[in-house]
Parts: sequence; C-alpha cells; structure tokens
Amino acid sequence: MQEYKLKRGYKPEMDRIYECLTEIFPSEVKEEDGKFVTSYGVLSSVTVWIEGKKLAVDTVSDTSLTDDELILDSNKRFRDFLLAATGYTAKERLKQAKKEVSK
Repeated sequence: MQEYKLKRGYKPEMDRIYECLTEIFPSEVKEEDGKFVTSYGVLSSVTVWIEGKKLAVDTVSDTSLTDDELILDSNKRFRDFLLAATGYTAKERLKQAKKEVSK
C-alpha cells in the first residue's frame, strides 16, 4: 500500500477520486467497504481509498502477462490517475517519498 499527499486545492473526497478512476480506467469500478476497486491491463486489482488526508492506493499486478504494450499502457494510466487524483507529477511524488524516508 502507498499513501500520497494531495496538492493544495485537491480535496480528499471519494466522489472526486471515483470520477478520476472512471475517467482514466475504462473498466468497472466497484465500491467495497468504503474503497473503490477496479482492474485494468496488467493491474489485476487497484484499490483506492482516503486515509486521513492522504490518498491510499493498493495494487496487485498480474506478472504472467508479458505484452509490453499492455504493460506500458497500464503503467501510463496508473500514473495519469495519480496525477489527476493528487495533483502531483511522478517527479514530485518521488521527491516527496524521498523526503518522507529521510525524516
């Protein structure tokens, strides 16, 4: 499980997170125990919820799939989802993760 800070102006609201998920992943999004669950490509499960004021994401990858195009598309959509949901780019999220580790 990974936790991501939300940029100022990005409210920790499940409705907004649901819209981001449905916009980026063209698959069914289910709600289970207050968490949204979907799957796409090599990501056999993507579970998303709000924990405190952070976005919590848990992913499960299907390692048996070896189609490079599918892997790249799945990763791109996941990064696009994180950008839409948190407001931070991959580079900014990496910088924050390094900052958290050094504390």
